[in-house]
Amino acid sequence: MSRPNYESQTGAPMITPRRAADAPRPTPHADSRTLADLQRHLQTPVAPVLTPVSNAIHMGCRNLFKSYRKGAIGIPVLRGIDLDIHEGESLAIVGQSGCGKSTLLHLLGTLDQPDGGEVHFEGHRIDNLPAASRDMLRNRHFGMIFQFYHLLPELTTLENILAPAFIAESTLSYWMRRSSYRRRAFELLELVGLGHRAKHKPRELSGGEMQRAAIARALLLKPKVLLADEPTGNLDRSTGEAVMKTLAELNAREKLTIVMVTHDPWIAGQADRTVKLVEGRIAG
Repeated sequence: MSRPNYESQTGAPMITPRRAADAPRPTPHADSRTLADLQRHLQTPVAPVLTPVSNAIHMGCRNLFKSYRKGAIGIPVLRGIDLDIHEGESLAIVGQSGCGKSTLLHLLGTLDQPDGGEVHFEGHRIDNLPAASRDMLRNRHFGMIFQFYHLLPELTTLENILAPAFIAESTLSYWMRRSSYRRRAFELLELVGLGHRAKHKPRELSGGEMQRAAIARALLLKPKVLLADEPTGNLDRSTGEAVMKTLAELNAREKLTIVMVTHDPWIAGQADRTVKLVEGRIAG
């Protein structure tokens, strides 16, 4: 893989684009493509929503199973999970280490596929989409943040935030829209309190600043759902509280659905609702 570089005069990331033969690329108008259009384009049947749309179910799963193999032994992680997540809701998934919290989050975000059951988003089944379609769906509709930030060390904070747009677009489409993407990136930098850090690289940021940069990056393309895996797990309490304040403001301002995994009872208490996993099942 070639080393990322950037053009200092514009501040826009100049990551070497993938060749068309390497991976499918959405059209410049892919932002307007609905899930239904995508399903029809792929000639994949759309599964009916299992809960009435009037209940504003945004995302959910039915009878979800997942196991991992250790040698010849299958180790069950999730055992028949049913979960509905409402639009604009903040949901915390809690439980002891190894109970399946992160696995459930990854399945909801199509980072992994279940052994059994279904995952739905806006009334459409998404776990059975082809890999390229799941990638497109995740890039366009889901924002993801992790415990360890995953910022590119060669890029500035601004360039890291812009990276999802360059990945989503063709090179020509990105450059045609770069001004609007940059405006959005600067708005997000101000929102998360990093307006003065736009030109700094990750090594020059604190842990809390890197996590806030990761949040801004996850929000660049205006996702409908933010999936957060231990977003404060690597931070001290004071910094973690600041990150949670940022997430609460985003939840209110952007009407963002937030699903987060945490082992911290205080963090879980900031969510609208808490779901506890015990041995791969929802307790209660």
